[in-house]
Amino acid sequence: MAITQSPQKQSTAEGVEDDQGLSNECKDLLLSLPKEKGWRTKHIYLFQGFWCQPKEIQSILSFQRHFQAQDSDIVLSTIPKSGTTWLKALAFAIANREKYPISKKKSHPLLTSNPHDLVPFFEYKVYASSDLPDLSKFPEPRIFGTHIPFPALAEPIKNSQCKIVYICRNPFDIFVSSWMYLNKVKPDSMPMVQLEEAFEMYCNGTMGYGPFWNHMLGYWNESLKRPDKVLFLKYEEMKEDIVSHVKKLAIFLGYPFSVQEERDGVVEDLSELCSFEKMKDLEVNRSGKSIMNFENKNLFRKAEIGDWVNYLSPPMEEQLSKVLEEKLSASGLTFKAAKRP
Repeated sequence: MAITQSPQKQSTAEGVEDDQGLSNECKDLLLSLPKEKGWRTKHIYLFQGFWCQPKEIQSILSFQRHFQAQDSDIVLSTIPKSGTTWLKALAFAIANREKYPISKKKSHPLLTSNPHDLVPFFEYKVYASSDLPDLSKFPEPRIFGTHIPFPALAEPIKNSQCKIVYICRNPFDIFVSSWMYLNKVKPDSMPMVQLEEAFEMYCNGTMGYGPFWNHMLGYWNESLKRPDKVLFLKYEEMKEDIVSHVKKLAIFLGYPFSVQEERDGVVEDLSELCSFEKMKDLEVNRSGKSIMNFENKNLFRKAEIGDWVNYLSPPMEEQLSKVLEEKLSASGLTFKAAKRP
C-alpha cells in the first residue's frame, strides 16, 4: 500500500511546534519538510525518506556530521518495539563477558543498569544534546543503539569494519506494541490516538522511522549484500531458539563462545540473564528513566508473539496483509503468520 495521504508542507506563517531546544537551522529545515499528524507529538516530518520528530531530526543531523566509527564498534538497529531492549542486553553481555563474567551474575551491570544506559541510542542520548560527545573514553567495544534507517546511517559506519545487527519483528505485533507504548508515554496534553486511526497511519507508513517496510528492507537487503557486515535477526525465531541465536550473534560480533563455555552452560546462563522475564522483574527496570523522559517500566509489556490477534479485526488483518504482500513479497523477507483462535 502506498502512502496515500498527501503530506502537508508547513508554511512559515504557521510556525514550528515543539521547537523548544531546536537550533535555528533545524527550525528552518522543518519549514521545508512534509509533515503529518504524529503519534505522540503534534506532527512528524518526512526527513531523508523517513518520518521522525523535530528533536530526532536535530540529533540525527549531528550524528551524521560528527560520528567517527571504529572498526571494533557494534551498532544495534531496530524499528521501535521490535526487541530493542532485549538485543541491547544480549550484545552487551556477549561482548563484555570477559570483563563481566556470566558466572558472577549477582554483580553483573545488567542487574543494576537498564540496557539503554549501557548501550546508548545515537539519537536519544549520544547526540541528543547540543554539546558534542567525547567518545574517546567510551568503554570498548563501543556498542550503540539506533532506530535510524540504514540509508541514513553516518557514512563512517557503512565504510568501516564495524558490525551492524538488526532485529526484525512481525509487523502486526510491532503495530500493537507501538500503539500501546506511545499512548502510555505521550504528553498529557496530547489526546490518545485511537486504534483505528493509528492503524491507518501505520499502513500508510506514517509512524516513527517509517514506513516500516522501507526500514526493514534497508537492513535486509544490505544483509544479503554484505552478510559479514550486517546480521539480520528475526524476533520470533530468537524466541523459539534463543541458544542457537545467541551463539550466532556471538560469532558475528567476534566474541564466540569457547567449547568450555558451552560445556559450562554459559550460553544458557547469559540467555536467562537477558530474558524478558528476568529484566522485567529487576528494580532498575521498574523505576527510573533511561530514554529521555520515558519511564523504564513502560519498556516491558508482554513480549508475546501473535498478541495482535487480540486487537486487530479480520478486515484490519486483511488490510495489513495486503501491505506486506505489496511491499515485501519480492524481497524474500517473510514472517510467520499467527493463527486466530
